Parts: sequence; structure tokens; C-alpha cells
Amino acid sequence: MRKYLIAGNWKMHKTVKEAKEFFENFLRKLKEKTVDREIMIAPPFTCLFACAEAVKGTPVSLGAQNACWEPKGAFTGEISPEMLKEFEVKYVIIGHSERRHIFGETDEIINKRVKGVFSAGLVPVLCVGETLEEREAGKTFDVVKTQLEEGLRGISGVSGETLVIAYEPVWAIGTGKTATPLQAQEVHQFIREKLKELFGEVADSIRILYGGSVKPENAGSILEQPDIDGVLVGGASLDPEKFYDIYTAGT
Repeated sequence: MRKYLIAGNWKMHKTVKEAKEFFENFLRKLKEKTVDREIMIAPPFTCLFACAEAVKGTPVSLGAQNACWEPKGAFTGEISPEMLKEFEVKYVIIGHSERRHIFGETDEIINKRVKGVFSAGLVPVLCVGETLEEREAGKTFDVVKTQLEEGLRGISGVSGETLVIAYEPVWAIGTGKTATPLQAQEVHQFIREKLKELFGEVADSIRILYGGSVKPENAGSILEQPDIDGVLVGGASLDPEKFYDIYTAGT
């Protein structure tokens, strides 16, 4: 049985002070009620130290929003997996659509990042997803297939504990539009079948998250789908009340 992962991606939001205030409120809610789901928050790099202190002894895991493929070196502006391990980071988001489409990260670069994170013993959360134009052109499965194959090229020995995939249709990120639960399930099922081709039966234990305008109002119906194993939440994860409601949705 795959355990739900409820993940928050804060993107370029929150100062250290704001991050501390978030956890004061969110952890207070967790003391009232916890459910059998894993929680991950990926704050900006500048907040990692404060967040690591805040989540000690709690059910919350830390994530990072990106990582270099090298442990150290002349890579101005990059953060290595080894640096992230100092803050007890567990997950690293790789290949988010904003990295692909705003910062021009290619499948080759994303694959190098996945390998670097994987080799360092951290868990890559590989993001895949199509644009609106690609969906309307009927290319959704082709795009997702390529991003999976290229992003995971050369990776072996994975398990449900060492890899997470996140399907994020680009047209649904920050737009208020959300793939219907059935649309999302269709792509998630395709991803799981592709993972079986790549890794065999272990694919049944790999968690596949949905991301794209996830809110408390739609989280429950999304999580009901058989191949959706959690959510990667953007804007709603900035609000401790909303993120807690997503964490407990459908329970």
C-alpha cells in the first residue's frame, strides 16, 4: 500500500520570519489531529535552516526546490545535494515546469540533477507534464513519456522509497484550472505503466503525485483516484490552514 505524500512547494515565497510563523500555526493544527499521510514542505533555500529547526521531532519532512548534480565545485548559484543533507532534507524537486519553461532546463540537465540527487541518497521528485498547446494537439502522452524516459535515463535500483514522480500539467499550475480527477488518473495510470517498462513491478510501489491548482475543495476527489498517491501543492501550501485541510482531505 502506497502511503500518501502531501507536499508543499513554496517556490519563491516566505522570509525566515514568515516561515517560522507558518510552522507555528501548521504544527499547532497537527497536534490537534494527524492522519496516516506523509508531509513534505519545500521552502526556499534561505529558509531551510529555520525550517529544519522548526520540524525537528514532527511528522514533517523537508524538501528542496532544486539541486546540482555535483557534490561541490565551480557552479555559481547552485546548491549541492551534500549541502542539502546538512539540513536533513529528504526530498528534492527536479524538473518543475518553471525550471523547464522559465529557466530553460533541458531533459539532459534534469537527468543529471536526478542522478546527482539519487546518488547522494536523497529522493528526487521528478516533475513531468504538458503545456496547454501540447494537450490540445493530443501530445500529452508523448510529452510525458519523453520526460520520464530522458529524466530517468541511466537510473537503476529504484524503489518506492527512493523515487517520486509528480504529474503537473503546465496549463493547470497557478492558473486556477485543474485537471479533472479522471483526466489526472488517466495520465497517472500511463505513468505507472511506463515506470513498469523501466523498472518492473517495483513501479507499483513508486508514488505519483498530482500538482496543479490543488485546493482543499478538490484535494479529496483527486486523492480518491487509484494511481494518485498524493499531491504537490503550490499556492495553497503557503497558508497553514489550507495546507492542513489538504493534508486531511477525505479523511
